Amino acid sequence: MRMAKLAFLGLGVMGYPMAGHLAKAGHEVTVYNRTASKAEAWALEFGGEAAATPREAAAGADFVMSCVGNDDDLRGVCLGDDGAFAGMAQGAVFVDHTTVSALVTRELNAVAGDLGVKFVDAPVSGGQAGAENGQLVIMCGGEAAVYDRAEPVMASYAKLCKRLGESGAGQMCKMVNQICIAGLVQGLSEGLHFAEKAGLDGREVVEVIGGGAAGSWQMVNRFETMIDGAFEHGFAVDWMRKDLGICLDTADETGASLPVTALVDQFYKDVQQMGGGRWDTSSLIKRLNK
Repeated sequence: MRMAKLAFLGLGVMGYPMAGHLAKAGHEVTVYNRTASKAEAWALEFGGEAAATPREAAAGADFVMSCVGNDDDLRGVCLGDDGAFAGMAQGAVFVDHTTVSALVTRELNAVAGDLGVKFVDAPVSGGQAGAENGQLVIMCGGEAAVYDRAEPVMASYAKLCKRLGESGAGQMCKMVNQICIAGLVQGLSEGLHFAEKAGLDGREVVEVIGGGAAGSWQMVNRFETMIDGAFEHGFAVDWMRKDLGICLDTADETGASLPVTALVDQFYKDVQQMGGGRWDTSSLIKRLNK
């Protein structure tokens, strides 16, 4: 694809390497971060530019990507006099990688449309390692023609990128992702806990069952650290509870029944009360082994 002028808003553990992949691909990248020193450090490392506001970062950009914290953070970087939308030209594309509610996605898509700006919701899965290795899975919603324009840019850090439907469809798919992970991690936690209580070697158990029907990404990538009680390797419990809250609120709106998700959300609340808000999501096992 042709090289583009890009802006990237939000340089956390995901956004920092994602923006780096765009620069390495040859795009002209300007970054914005709420803590300016991180944007300046990124610019020094990757040779791009750091801007003082989202509006300044977005000025003249063909694509503006964001990866921030929650609904309010996303509104903050998009709207207002210093927001990205105020700096974007008509026809430019805003791609949001934040996991947020479909409600705010549709709200911002409507505002963008009134301004002549295009909007794609594009939450990601794969965690920090996926961002660093350029191996994220990206779930997208928005107009098909706009997605087709944005997909080659997102390919810089994706192993799979797919449009699921109109605005909000990407966020809905990400909710499915988080619902599935919650149940899987709880099941794996209970299995490893049971193995220990039964006097079995958890590593040997996983060697036997991991290649069968019980196998999963969570089992392959998290069983050893779960056994070792090391929980600094992935997506934080605080963020998972934010995501599960979105899932449960949306289930109320759609009439979906999520009893296991609601239960696991409360188990993660237990982990938070144990001081584990920044532990990764596999720390569910900690509340069984305490």
